[in-house]
Amino acid sequence: QMRSCFLEIQEKLNSLGANLNLDDYIKDSSMFSSDAAWFARSIDCQNLMAKRGVIFGDATHAAALTKILVEEMDVKIVLAGTYCTQTGLAEWFRKEVGHLVDEVLISSDPADLAGRAAEIEPDAIFGTQIERQLGAELRIPTGVISSPTHLRNARISLRPLFGYEGTNQISDLIYNSFTLGMEDHLLEMFGGHDTKEAITKALSADDDLEWTQSGLEELYSVPGFVRGKVKRNTEKFAREQGIREITAEVMYKAKEAVGA
Repeated sequence: QMRSCFLEIQEKLNSLGANLNLDDYIKDSSMFSSDAAWFARSIDCQNLMAKRGVIFGDATHAAALTKILVEEMDVKIVLAGTYCTQTGLAEWFRKEVGHLVDEVLISSDPADLAGRAAEIEPDAIFGTQIERQLGAELRIPTGVISSPTHLRNARISLRPLFGYEGTNQISDLIYNSFTLGMEDHLLEMFGGHDTKEAITKALSADDDLEWTQSGLEELYSVPGFVRGKVKRNTEKFAREQGIREITAEVMYKAKEAVGA
């Protein structure tokens, strides 16, 4: 797609009288500037195949990343959305990504996306700083791709998202977002902030459930990077079955119910 983009630029400029030939630039950049081709063949990229993602942001950023993830990395985007609700932009966004995703969300209310993300439970969320906060609450890895952003996303160093160097930056963002949180088990092994107590308190949205000691002990034995998802699935199972107290036995039944 990058090659096609530059060739289209070349064609348009030459139609205006320019004498531009970008063949050498495209060849050199593909070989020496961009590592995207190497990354696409790596086991790290292949491990992203069949992952499930949610994307939300301004129309152009969200549409572009959706195309990269679906068409070039074989990531399944279950929902792509934008807060650009203006008629022209909303229609353009639907046209660009509607055939690539399961669901399109056009809304300026962050609560709409929060509700869907909690139901979908994707492997990663790409969005604004608001979605970063949502990801933290749901314990879902999140990458910021669109404004509004946080100061932490305003780097001093040059980090272009266009051109061949931009492909490296985008690859880093995608890979790091999907793998963020995998280090929790190392923190628990070698010391660091304790995520066990935090997760049992932060993820229970309602007061209708009570975790027993045996249930908590079983939950603590789950690796940190999947503990949040296991807890949500167990609580969902308990509510569906009308169970108020979650024991280790309930966790086993919930696991069997989802075929894990």
